[in-house]
Amino acid sequence: MSEMVKKATRESYGMALTELAEQFPQIVVLDADLAEATKTAMFKKKYPGRFIDCGIAECNMIGVAAGLAACGKIPFATSFAMFAAGRAYEQVRNSVAYPKLNVKIVGSHAGISVGEDGATHQCLEDIALMRELPGMVVLNPSDHYEMKAAVKAAAEHYGPVYIRLGRLAVESFNNGDDYKFELGKGITLRGGKDITIIATGLMVSRALEAVKALEKKGIDARLINIHTIKPIDRDIIIKAAKETGKIVTVEEHSVIGGLGDAVSSVLCEEYPAPVVKIGVNDQFGHSGPADDLLEQYGLCASHIEEVTEKALGK
Repeated sequence: MSEMVKKATRESYGMALTELAEQFPQIVVLDADLAEATKTAMFKKKYPGRFIDCGIAECNMIGVAAGLAACGKIPFATSFAMFAAGRAYEQVRNSVAYPKLNVKIVGSHAGISVGEDGATHQCLEDIALMRELPGMVVLNPSDHYEMKAAVKAAAEHYGPVYIRLGRLAVESFNNGDDYKFELGKGITLRGGKDITIIATGLMVSRALEAVKALEKKGIDARLINIHTIKPIDRDIIIKAAKETGKIVTVEEHSVIGGLGDAVSSVLCEEYPAPVVKIGVNDQFGHSGPADDLLEQYGLCASHIEEVTEKALGK
């Protein structure tokens, strides 16, 4: 069995790019003066001729990436999520998504767990912004092995992709030896018949803790990891609703426009079932230690456990 490691998914991203460089000579990496933080510096060190630092000019970076894609390259344009998805939204929309160019937009330091950087940098809207764009694939991997597999899948996929990276280190729970990643396919991490918890990104590990705690209380909760927000795995969601009746979604993102809304949309159309959404409730974050903020905003195992029990009426 492969080693279980504790890494931030931003670090796994930098490792994956560097490892894939020989297999995909078309890969070029762009960054907006944040290579040390986003970990693209790993790629820069080994392949300096395929790395472009665009400076603190994210909109221009997306334009450069679009031009490179039009010339047959596979550009990974990387910055903090607030800037890659937020500041450069118009360029992502008009220069990448509209012409369906093969650009990978990568948003690091997403969510409340950016911590002390505060509300201006805690992007809670990026998934909503990206999933509304026609043709955009949206990925939010949950651990080291899943991130590495997701980066390879993004390189193999022709078309625009948004990848969300985290700042906090997370214990891996996937087995790198036999882990299989497939775009648009969710993964059932734990079976269960009483209720289903559907989580994404950093929250998957927290949800796994909650499921283990619920098990000790006699609650058989199913846990589904949705690493691809778009296209979302409709089949796994409908199956869970039919077999367990109730759904709890968990995301380090606004409850508006993210995973919870995507799941609710599927069920409204296919198999109406109660959905309780755990996320940031229509508010901005604020500065503070990452773990403290996650607890304050209810993005922790104990709150997931509590909400799940309440949803069951226990």
